[in-house]
Amino acid sequence: MNLQLVERIKCSECPIRHRAVCATCNDDELERLEKIKVYRSYQAGDTFLWRGDESQFVSSIVKGIATLTKTLEDGRTQVVGLLLPSDFIGRPGREENIFDVTAVTEVTLCCFERKPFERLVMETPHLTQRLMEMALDELDAARDWMVLLGRKTAREKIATFLEMLLRRSHVQDNQIPNLALPLTRDEIANFLGLTLETVSRQLTALRKDGVIEFIDRRQFRVTDMSALQEATGDDADGGLII
Repeated sequence: MNLQLVERIKCSECPIRHRAVCATCNDDELERLEKIKVYRSYQAGDTFLWRGDESQFVSSIVKGIATLTKTLEDGRTQVVGLLLPSDFIGRPGREENIFDVTAVTEVTLCCFERKPFERLVMETPHLTQRLMEMALDELDAARDWMVLLGRKTAREKIATFLEMLLRRSHVQDNQIPNLALPLTRDEIANFLGLTLETVSRQLTALRKDGVIEFIDRRQFRVTDMSALQEATGDDADGGLII
């Protein structure tokens, strides 16, 4: 594992400040967090948390993308989640890691020792509330993913995956940025329960239909947002589809 400590960033200057676990903290609470945090950096491919190991710290992703995976007894692995900037890793009160966490790109974490963070959660209502909000958001996302894996077609799965990447890029002023596929096509197939050939075929179909365009093999942009949302198969307004 290639780990290096990086220079601490003040909470007030943090790029994920208004989306992370500390989003609702006041100045006094941020000052307490400042005293127990440290930044760590990992290279792409590093597994920095292993399932079953003692959970020594909790953290927020400041930069980069990581995967949550579980490995079965026969060695098969399943990607069960993507971690993007502002996502929280770990659970206060849980002494063991329950997933392997691997850096897909270079990752920077804002880490807090678990025990001091747990004490701070007990004493800081804003932190407790924010953790609950993030946990409920994660639960909603897990339920959506159950629908994706169980009911959606291959095209809908790929479109939902791309729409999720766009939504989590925190686009402002209606600007649609160039995005990068955070996983290889084989890893996307594993994540979505598809084959490699199906992933490649559906990405090609979306390109030919003018929904997306590829700049290179990994870089792409959405050229028709309405068509992408329609391709997800989601009922956007919650009404009956006739």
